[in-house]
Amino acid sequence: MPINKQELQNLRHLIGSHETCANKLEQYAKQCSDPQCKQMFQQSAQSARQTKQKLLSFLD
Repeated sequence: MPINKQELQNLRHLIGSHETCANKLEQYAKQCSDPQCKQMFQQSAQSARQTKQKLLSFLD
């Protein structure tokens, strides 16, 4: 079932938001000296990128 214009716009917004979030989380991880904090940020960035990829699959 094809997606409508509004759904496409929403998907694009969500994809962009997840990319921005992942980039920010990676920057936070680089600034962390606490290993647990650093790992949490890295895992969260990875999760955001995975979600972005899942969202991109709806555009195929």
